[in-house]
Amino acid sequence: MDITGLIPHIEALIFASDKPLTPLELTDLLNNAFGFMEDKITLDQVEAAIEGVVEKYRSEFYPFEVRESGGGLQFLTKKDYHKTVAQINGDKFMKRLSPAALETLSIIAYKQPVTKGEIESIRGVSADYAIQKLLEKELVIISGRNEKLPGHPLVYATSKNFMDYFGINSAEELPKIKEVLADQEIMPTPVNEEGEAPLPAEITPEDENGTPLAVAENGELIETEDKSPEHPDAPETGNEAASIADATTAEPEATADDAPEDNEEDKDEQKPDEV
Repeated sequence: MDITGLIPHIEALIFASDKPLTPLELTDLLNNAFGFMEDKITLDQVEAAIEGVVEKYRSEFYPFEVRESGGGLQFLTKKDYHKTVAQINGDKFMKRLSPAALETLSIIAYKQPVTKGEIESIRGVSADYAIQKLLEKELVIISGRNEKLPGHPLVYATSKNFMDYFGINSAEELPKIKEVLADQEIMPTPVNEEGEAPLPAEITPEDENGTPLAVAENGELIETEDKSPEHPDAPETGNEAASIADATTAEPEATADDAPEDNEEDKDEQKPDEV
């Protein structure tokens, strides 16, 4: 059978299957269906036909596509139609993992195979309930026992449903931890020559009384005139009490001629008169 004849049969198998199908599984199914043929269908023929199927449904005309997810091929709705399909499968889409379950699942995914004790050591709390929920959802499986640890505790790993749920084919396709941390990298704060961090330009600093303050490029405060109606002429010093005091008690500077002489001799001469 030629490639063109295989394509509709492969489409039918992928569409009817309730689980992802690998190229090898498709080859066996096709050979069973065409057992009367003398020439067996090869894996290369099936893989070539799969490429034709994938290319066919990549067209914008179709709202779905054939993708390799969960370790095999399956029909999946394209992202543009997610909200439309969610109306039918609302309950399925609304069910989310709790933070505890998601943390536990993340540890299993990156540390698998891992024991319950190792999970609790990382999280710092009991993981019994979270692991039980993940097992019920078939996102993790018991892959065996750790023969090197006392008591031979059970070890957990992610399942095929986990890969299908997250749209990956193996644990190696998970994002690397370094890549995740790189996206959250915090940029250093720029400083001036004096080692001080300048204030952001879009933020207007204020003193404790709410009076706006001007800031120079080097981060230093600039004294500005207080334009408040109560004290229009009072210079702004960054302290309202000081501004009011300067405005109400300002007097002309006294000269040397106007200032009364005050020395120790005058004080001594006045003492008899005071008595």
